[in-house]
Amino acid sequence: MSGVSLAELLRHHLSLMHGWIPATAQIAAALMLAVAIARRTRRWWLLWVPWAVFVGAISAVIAYWYVISQGLAGDPAPRALWLWIGLSGTALAVLCAGWRRAAWWRRGVSLAAVPICLVAVAFSVNAWTGYFPTVPIAWNQLTAGPLPDQTDEATVAAMLERHVVPADGTVVPIEIADTASGFRHRGELVYLPPAWYASNPPPRLPAVLMIGGEFNTPADWVRAGNAVATADAFAAAHHGYAPVLVFADAGGAFNNDTECVDGSRGNSADHLTEDVRPYVISHFGVSADRSDWGVVGWSMGGTCAVDLSVMHPELFSAFEDIAGDLSPNAGTKAQTIARLYGGNAAAWAAYDPTTVMTRHGHYTDVAGWFDTNTAGPEQTAAASTLCALGAANGITCTVAVQPGMHDWPFADHAFAAALPWLAGRLGTPGVAPTPLPESPVTAPVVQAAAHVH
Repeated sequence: MSGVSLAELLRHHLSLMHGWIPATAQIAAALMLAVAIARRTRRWWLLWVPWAVFVGAISAVIAYWYVISQGLAGDPAPRALWLWIGLSGTALAVLCAGWRRAAWWRRGVSLAAVPICLVAVAFSVNAWTGYFPTVPIAWNQLTAGPLPDQTDEATVAAMLERHVVPADGTVVPIEIADTASGFRHRGELVYLPPAWYASNPPPRLPAVLMIGGEFNTPADWVRAGNAVATADAFAAAHHGYAPVLVFADAGGAFNNDTECVDGSRGNSADHLTEDVRPYVISHFGVSADRSDWGVVGWSMGGTCAVDLSVMHPELFSAFEDIAGDLSPNAGTKAQTIARLYGGNAAAWAAYDPTTVMTRHGHYTDVAGWFDTNTAGPEQTAAASTLCALGAANGITCTVAVQPGMHDWPFADHAFAAALPWLAGRLGTPGVAPTPLPESPVTAPVVQAAAHVH
């Protein structure tokens, strides 16, 4: 096993997305349910098993309807998810129907089948989203364990004073007031590359706003998205230089889908532009020049990256949209207007990138990298439409289609691929500008995007 790092071993053998761990849980769930049903009376099979299957089917249908109606699906969910939701409902029905006359051991098996089937549901959700790629990442997420390179502001100040340049960057938890926005948010994070410590005061490095998906914490880009390791590797190859990364809270809560707009779910856009950006400039000495600021987002965050950039070209000059949508959405257009904007259609238009770009007209010195995957035709269509419209209005952009699913591992690889371009574009010292890759997307895909949300 020489030449294989411990991290790679853990990633391969302790994966929560594929491999022996989810397979074992699913096999155990199937066996438990089979034992709970087996060797029953003929009447029980004719009466209660069909009823239990019906309950399971209804459970799957309700779950499917909820996901679609709430606009929760980026890419279609795997069929295994609906299967395990249905089997969980079946297991619960079997438990209830057979409890009175079952032997104690069968009650125990029937009772155990329900949570084990729910665990199989959780593994299917995780395979869909990639939120917990491995056991160590899941453990750190669930226990709020330390982040890679984590330190505190006092230590940062002391290192800067003593001219201590670390081998790797540092991740610093920060508390930003909501004075401008009134947006109630969680603690946020800043990544400082090694070169930030090279002088006192620090060099005026460029900065990148990092925004996660619909269900999120500010640390997701660090844990699930591997952004700090990516930035450290980049800095190591460029004499310690990399952009400062700002892991902002666009949601305020794990399940608050703001889509980075100001609306009924909070003034997320104002928080990002009027609270976070000025704080990072004043506290960490990064450049205030709009040409030195970018936005990177994954899924919902990808939509945010485009929206913030086209709405605020005076603040941001570059963006990377990783599998975002055509516009901020929380379901259908009517549902989005009701849920995000309290029924205000004018507010919807004010945050719709297509409307914003059309109204704005020609942009100067704005560039974007759209990343989509082969499993997400809707995102590819949306990216193609936005890039085409942006190009018609002076925005330099490309659409990069890569293999992958709509999950965090894809976001990890997409950010790593785009970072050299983004760092060069934002003027990172010692990083030569590189051109955007040529877009492989064809005109028919652009036309198809008209039917996305």
